[in-house]
Amino acid sequence: MVDPLLVVGVLVSMFVAYNIGGSTTGPAFGPAVGADAISKTAAAALMSVFFFLGAWTIGRNVVTKLGTELVADPGVFTLESSIAVLFFIGVALLMGNLFGVPASTSMTAVGAIAGLGLAGGVLDFAVMGEIVIWWVVSPIIGFWVSLIIGRYFYARLNRMIAMERSTGPLLDIDRSGPVPIPRVHKTTNRRELYGTITVVAIGCLMAFSSGTSNIANAVAPLVGSKELAMNPAIIFGGIAVAIGAFTIARRTLETMGSDITELPLTAAIVVATVSSTLVVFLSTLGIPASFVVIATVSIIGLGWGRATRPMTVPEAVTADDPPRVSVDALAADEEGEELPPIGEEEPDGPDAGDLFNPATTARVVLMQNVVPAIATVGAYLTFRFVPIFGF
Repeated sequence: MVDPLLVVGVLVSMFVAYNIGGSTTGPAFGPAVGADAISKTAAAALMSVFFFLGAWTIGRNVVTKLGTELVADPGVFTLESSIAVLFFIGVALLMGNLFGVPASTSMTAVGAIAGLGLAGGVLDFAVMGEIVIWWVVSPIIGFWVSLIIGRYFYARLNRMIAMERSTGPLLDIDRSGPVPIPRVHKTTNRRELYGTITVVAIGCLMAFSSGTSNIANAVAPLVGSKELAMNPAIIFGGIAVAIGAFTIARRTLETMGSDITELPLTAAIVVATVSSTLVVFLSTLGIPASFVVIATVSIIGLGWGRATRPMTVPEAVTADDPPRVSVDALAADEEGEELPPIGEEEPDGPDAGDLFNPATTARVVLMQNVVPAIATVGAYLTFRFVPIFGF
């Protein structure tokens, strides 16, 4: 007979995964939806598939790290404590939504589990130290990589990637044969086709990277309790993420898509590629990573690099107004920006403050640290002093 408490644990775990699906689909596929490259339904389907692929392959490394290695004695993961940890992660998601900032579920999950380990006297400080070191190092790597791209390669990338959608559909479906075959519409040019493929591919990469890191936030406590095996836990989490992608994510897709519909997507592609690659790398090591923190710092690096770039040749890229990159929508530039030849200054050009919003950036970075701290302290006090947990 199934333990009712385990059913509650699975439902809470799926609720966390449901929110992950709702909050991460927008950043991944908002640019593609906004550019009319794919529909919201197609975005949800791709999110579901690639998130599950990331979770099933690399994501189990992070589940193992959080569920069995972060605490020296996994026996502290009782069903009761696992549900409590998941509760703190859910509260973090709620706080982030209330403040309009996506809270890092990875950092919060680690904080809640660390609070549990501290209360039980079984926290593995070596593993915790390894995680924290990578939390510091990875945004620095993202900053410098993005800064170098912004200084030396952004203009050329923008000239290669920037696109405008034609009036007709991207593809036509040839249904004359037994199998429908997609064909390029007559109004679609090669630049538009390649740009669209690039935007969708980047969304798939972001979805995959989300699966590698975020699945652990929803299922690691239950796997650590040994009440739920790894494979069914990932399946339950993947199902819940898919439900979130097809339901509540439609609103975030609309918001983020409309924010960038008329904008070239160069900056979004750069930031998403750098951040997703770092997240996948860390997940391979079993390190839970925050995409939003890395992306935020990458945006700063990209803006700083663009504001201080030397030019090697006269180049013209698109933008009418001073370019601005926002943390929430990862918006890129508008059309018409003239870049000076080598050796010439750009007196009216963008400075670092024009390329990212300092106030928004500070709020995001602050919340990304405050929420995990609250989860850590709250979990420690709960597990240490609430009699039901017996620590």
